[in-house]
Amino acid sequence: MLMDKKTKNILRSLFWVAVAVVLVYFCLRSVDWEQFMLAMEQCRWEYVILSMLLGALVFYVRGNRWRMLLLPFDPSTSRITTFNAYNICMAVNLAIPRAGEVARLGYVVGHSALDKDGRRLLTLDKALGTLLIERVWDGLVTLGMAAALVVLMWETFGAYLVESMAGLGSSNALWWALGGVIVFIGAFLWLCYSFREKGGLWGKVWGFIAGIGSGLSSFMHMKRVWLFFVYTALIWLIYWLMSACIVWALQDIEAFSHLTLADAFFLMIAGSISSVVPVPGGFGAYHGLVCGAMLSIWNIPVGTGMIFATLNHESQVLTQALCGLASYIHESFIRRK
Repeated sequence: MLMDKKTKNILRSLFWVAVAVVLVYFCLRSVDWEQFMLAMEQCRWEYVILSMLLGALVFYVRGNRWRMLLLPFDPSTSRITTFNAYNICMAVNLAIPRAGEVARLGYVVGHSALDKDGRRLLTLDKALGTLLIERVWDGLVTLGMAAALVVLMWETFGAYLVESMAGLGSSNALWWALGGVIVFIGAFLWLCYSFREKGGLWGKVWGFIAGIGSGLSSFMHMKRVWLFFVYTALIWLIYWLMSACIVWALQDIEAFSHLTLADAFFLMIAGSISSVVPVPGGFGAYHGLVCGAMLSIWNIPVGTGMIFATLNHESQVLTQALCGLASYIHESFIRRK
């Protein structure tokens, strides 16, 4: 008997929760908890609070940037709608990895205005296209910043980043899998296009794909395109400051006292790579990657590096939870009323 969709989703979520638990275990087993608690006492908590406030600000800026891609389809899309969408997305991702993106799309589509025929101006396929262009753009920016770090600070970070990327690219299985996915997608698109005139399922699927394409092209229809790039620069500047705040919070601890703004920038890049692993909230994946980087570059023991990783990650998890709760309250009791 085949499992229903709900059961599959539950099992998938349980699997990634188990992965997160295993990763957290391997990260925490070498922690000296006495030293960890001493470090927490030495921490400058005002910088942690500032990092959390910056975390809430970056959701608002991200929402504004995404709104620019949505406006060509629905000019009534408000800033509070995209802000709430991002907050709810991040909160849902804490429980079920990647499910937050579905919640984000559903939220903005559900708040879209209606045309004269009573249909939503913004449809799911178009919203999905805007999300994809946003993801691709952020990926390119991240690669660009990593490349700049390699070129400008080769002696400190270059070798580590190149070796990491080389290790990722040396997997033949990964490249074969990627090639297979590309071929499959290409063949599927060709079939949908070829049979689109026959209507039925093929016509509906091609219509959905065309809608995604329309969403992807929204970048070409934005007003004030320059503002999109300003928002992007501001987003990554805030992320950098968030990382720097945690570095400054730990300046009274000898192991971290020598870290600079450039080091905070590297830790931001390294931490962003952990988002590839779809565990709930990034638990374990972020800690392991950042601690490994700190051990490799500055010879900071994993147990000590865990102080930075835990403080940075968990403070942002708390920010996501609080922002998600605030948006839920706003949607359920204020906006709906």
